[in-house]
Amino acid sequence: MTSIISGDRAISYPEMHARIARAAAGFKVLGLGGGTPVAMMLRNDLALFEVSGAAAALGSPVVPINWHLKAEEVAYILADSGAEILVCHADLLPQIRDGLPQHLKLFVVTTPPEIAAAFNVPMPLTRVPEGMTDWDDWRDSHAPSQAPAIGSAPMFYTSGTTGLPKGVRRKPMQPEQQAASARVGTIAYGIKAGDSQVILMNGPMYHSAPNSYGMLAFRNGCTIVLEPRFDPEDMLHLIARHRVTHMHMVPTMFVRLLRLPDEVKRRYALSSLRFIVHGAAPCPPQVKRAMIDWWGPVVHEYFGSTETGIPVWHSAEEALAKPGTVGRAIEGGIVKIFRPDGELCDVNEPGEIFMRQVAISDFDYHGNAEARAEAGRDGLISVGDIGYLDADGYLFLCDRKRDMVISGGVNIYPAEIENALIGMDGVRDCAVFGIPDDEFGERLFACIEPEANATLTSRAVQTFLRGRLANFKVPKDIQFLDALPREASGKIFKRKLRDLHAEGGLRAAT
Repeated sequence: MTSIISGDRAISYPEMHARIARAAAGFKVLGLGGGTPVAMMLRNDLALFEVSGAAAALGSPVVPINWHLKAEEVAYILADSGAEILVCHADLLPQIRDGLPQHLKLFVVTTPPEIAAAFNVPMPLTRVPEGMTDWDDWRDSHAPSQAPAIGSAPMFYTSGTTGLPKGVRRKPMQPEQQAASARVGTIAYGIKAGDSQVILMNGPMYHSAPNSYGMLAFRNGCTIVLEPRFDPEDMLHLIARHRVTHMHMVPTMFVRLLRLPDEVKRRYALSSLRFIVHGAAPCPPQVKRAMIDWWGPVVHEYFGSTETGIPVWHSAEEALAKPGTVGRAIEGGIVKIFRPDGELCDVNEPGEIFMRQVAISDFDYHGNAEARAEAGRDGLISVGDIGYLDADGYLFLCDRKRDMVISGGVNIYPAEIENALIGMDGVRDCAVFGIPDDEFGERLFACIEPEANATLTSRAVQTFLRGRLANFKVPKDIQFLDALPREASGKIFKRKLRDLHAEGGLRAAT
């Protein structure tokens, strides 16, 4: 029988659906319905499926909250979304408790042993505090709801790299869109009903891509294995132990897997893998090729966003034929490249990418119609990426529009520098961005997170880059940091680095 597995715990699908029905009955008693959101701040756990399913059953969107956020940030999302219910893991409460509104209905989930171990949570913080409502006890106090499920899409909040985050609220899908969306899910994720599939969830499901992936697997009755926190060798262990067939990944995971010692890589059987898909961040071509060489032609890629869905995808074979591409339009996908004056770009001419997956319904930024209007053109959506289409219709990314650096009148794309830099021995992660310069307008600043025990110098980094890039693309300012500010999804918060530099908190190493 298929089940959801987390550590030593496993729950069958009939039992999970019974839990969802009980939670839905409890939510209804509280007056939930009519589209009122339910917020959840949960790590990848069984309760996440319960809350998501129960809210959707009543036609209410669930609002997944990034569990890195602190009290003020969470308070903003709760207020902006209108959520009056929050379900939260016990160990996350201390970082947000002071910002919770008094009227909020709060349910607390005991932090399970495997999550506590992965995040080094002390035992006292795993328990539901005295006087607060235990999610498990509350859920089980209700008889299962017998009402037919209404259904709703989650409301994700964008990362807010240019300001306050915006809630992406999607309109209900029509029956034909539901069918088309299922076909797109099969193309992009490889997940389909009636197939024996074992899904390993290794990315945080507060993020839209892992969430849509995990919930699609759930709706299709797949066996789902939850990895509490990504660790490269632990992932290999779980693949071998559970005979994992499908995974959603990000390029940062590839880099860390490839840096495992060869004897560790050989220790685990990976022949069960059938369909790996990655997205969320650019993948250096050399990293992609190395993963395909290791795992075989099972590593595929999509390109999209919370707002656009997945309009673009490509296979491992296409990746080898078109190194560096993020794919081309699939069923329902539309991609156009525009110049600043609104004219379409020529083949191989970089411009702002506008795209959409018509198999999913349109959206609004919750309470922010103006921002939604600004993001659109010709019915398509831009999330600020710069790229070009080649003669065969394959899309190539240059960088984020806001990350592009103009130095002395020359456009420089930091992503190109980062893709080169990640290949240097001793570099664990990196971020390149622009800072003000009196002479050139902007100049490049690089922040590097070294591998443990690595000895890196600015001069060595610059020498490495000069062998691969034009000199004007080599940062003059380099800072080494113990850890870069980033989400578990792999995205680095460059805005925080820019702010830190502006405040004098970053100084180039000599």
